[in-house]
Amino acid sequence: MKTFSYITFLATLTIFISTSTVRSCPASDRAALLAFKAALHEPYLGIFNSWTGTDCCHNWYGVSCDMETKRVADINLRGESEDPIFQKAGRSGYMTGSISPSVCKLERLSSLTISDWKGISGPIPACITSLPFLRIIDLIGNRISGEIPADIGRLVRMTVLNIADNLVTGRIPRSLTNLSSLMHLDLRNNRIWGPLPLDFGRLRMLSRALLSRNYISGTIPDSISKIYRLADLDLSLNKLSGEIPASLGKMAVLATLNLDSNKLSGKIPVSLFNSAIGNLNLSKNSFQGYLPDVFGPRSYFTVLDLSYNNFRGPIPKSLSQASFIGHMDLSHNRLCGRIPAGPPFDHLEASSFAYNACLCGKPLGACQ
Repeated sequence: MKTFSYITFLATLTIFISTSTVRSCPASDRAALLAFKAALHEPYLGIFNSWTGTDCCHNWYGVSCDMETKRVADINLRGESEDPIFQKAGRSGYMTGSISPSVCKLERLSSLTISDWKGISGPIPACITSLPFLRIIDLIGNRISGEIPADIGRLVRMTVLNIADNLVTGRIPRSLTNLSSLMHLDLRNNRIWGPLPLDFGRLRMLSRALLSRNYISGTIPDSISKIYRLADLDLSLNKLSGEIPASLGKMAVLATLNLDSNKLSGKIPVSLFNSAIGNLNLSKNSFQGYLPDVFGPRSYFTVLDLSYNNFRGPIPKSLSQASFIGHMDLSHNRLCGRIPAGPPFDHLEASSFAYNACLCGKPLGACQ
């Protein structure tokens, strides 16, 4: 009887140990997380206080595990959050340190979000491109430097790459256009230089491409027009030159096109004025010539900003045939002649027409 009880006890203990092992994260994942934590310093909120015990899959702040594999799948640490820990402290987050390469040992990692901590510096670990399941990299709002890993294109499952508001330098890697699943690309407000890849159009799943406030040069690749899902393209505040590809005006869902504050020149493609684009900002470039008189019922603009260029001649009368124009700015050009009457001109202020060659009529002074 005692033998039977002892065997039963061993069997029960074995099942308990096996179950506990399966339910908790592997020791290797726990060690990788602790090494990741050791490279960071968060002095105000205590977000790492919960990172204790052997099971990193339960109650470790910002850590989630895959239910089947019990491996760490997500690190979600946001410095701007409505989480009670922020409300209790009455402040946003601040963290210094760097992203440890130990994160690359989390072999099943699917998303890495370390955003808006303001003080995290150092490079993006190059080894991050060895994580085959990685879908999201969100590092916005830090002081991350160095270059985008050259072989970033290995992350074929990647859907979101957001490194905006950092100090990232270097060129856009050629391999980036291998990210065939990428939907959201945000590189705004960094120090990225060099041209856009000519085959940028290979990013066929892309819906938002935000690359403003960098030092990107060269021309706008015509291949962008092949991204049939692209709705938002922001290349403003760069050093782009040359002409706008006419094919951009033929894109089915492109709604926002911001190209302001570059060195673009030539004539604006007629296709842009009768397209799906409703927010068009081409200000602060070197466009010239007459504004095309091609506006019509398909022209619908919440914003149409053509200021600070070298346009000359009259304001197109067909603008009055547009189905809607909310804000329009034609200031700081060389336009001349009478401002047409009626909408949209009757709700625009004088500042929309200021600093031109010889415009007259409401809302400016009367024509002589």
